[in-house]
Amino acid sequence: MRNIVSVTACPDYEPQTVRAALKELLKPFGALSFVKPGAKIVIKANLVSMIKPENAATTHPELLKALCEMLVEKGADVVVGDSPGGLFNNVYVNRVYAVTGLKAVTETGARLNQNFEHAHAQNPDGAILKDLEYTSYLDDADAIINFCKLKTHGMMSLSACVKNMFGAVPGTFKPEYHYKYSKHADFADMLVDLNERFRPALCLVDAVTGMEGNGPTAGTPRHIGCLLASDSPYCCDRVCAGIIGLNPDEVETVAAAKRRGLESEFDICGQPDAFRVSDYKLVRERKDMSFDHELPGLAGKLAGKFIQGALSSKPAVKKAMCLGCEKCREVCPAKAIVMKDKVPVIDRKKCIRCFCCQEFCPKGAMQLHRPIIAKVLNRRG
Repeated sequence: MRNIVSVTACPDYEPQTVRAALKELLKPFGALSFVKPGAKIVIKANLVSMIKPENAATTHPELLKALCEMLVEKGADVVVGDSPGGLFNNVYVNRVYAVTGLKAVTETGARLNQNFEHAHAQNPDGAILKDLEYTSYLDDADAIINFCKLKTHGMMSLSACVKNMFGAVPGTFKPEYHYKYSKHADFADMLVDLNERFRPALCLVDAVTGMEGNGPTAGTPRHIGCLLASDSPYCCDRVCAGIIGLNPDEVETVAAAKRRGLESEFDICGQPDAFRVSDYKLVRERKDMSFDHELPGLAGKLAGKFIQGALSSKPAVKKAMCLGCEKCREVCPAKAIVMKDKVPVIDRKKCIRCFCCQEFCPKGAMQLHRPIIAKVLNRRG
């Protein structure tokens, strides 16, 4: 059976608008026909941090509320959750729920996850993630619905369906995963392994207002005006990439899925080209490269390192915006950041370019810096 990617217009977050758009979006999937009375449905939202909905970093609460209403009407027991960056505990996560507007979903009869335990499991079928630490509330789900936000991303170029399942990893374990899978292709394979482990029954994308530029937390809101849904996170990410002007094959998670034979042919319901944004401000992160074969021996290795350094994007601080809060130092998995005169200094020899510092900087002072030579070689960026 071929996969489906559904695309529907949704010009704003007004309750009537999102309800009508979701109904139209879900028609190709039998209007949630897989949901039976009494089924426990977990909605895995994107609640990356304590960021208000209007900043376009998190799944909008009106969309989550409308989806919860539809599921509750079908007799489902609905739980909405995520593990944001930081502590996975009652105090911190409930603060995130409050700031991101998620308390609204409880008006529908749905619940916000209050199980902050985590579990360890072997994952023998994973390509690279052979064991994992994960949020145990997912074990209680009869089905998972992955409801992400369409954003740019410093490390992966695109944050959508596949990347959103990184929220299955408890927040304090995320730096460890970044360090362990520091090569971009490895990190992408790890994300694909998470998707294969938890296998969401349905993936939804909030692309009413996306995030461009310094994503996934400190970029700029950008109106797109649509919703997407798919039974395949990989096919959906391919369409998402095209909407914001990324070549899908340049997106590591899409490439990983294609390499592993997980991205099949799919049918499109709707007109994604109608929502394409030609001047979306992108993050085009070059893939890990090796040029050792061009020159033999030590000369080849040195040349390869030089070229990689010249072409690779790096995190860099804008001193005028920096608060000196040390959040970047705290989250850096490689311990590559020290504070000097209340300003972060990055040890480039230790930096693994995971962009955790950029992702969790509360003021967006840590930004992705793209070398001039990389810009010249790729004028589209």
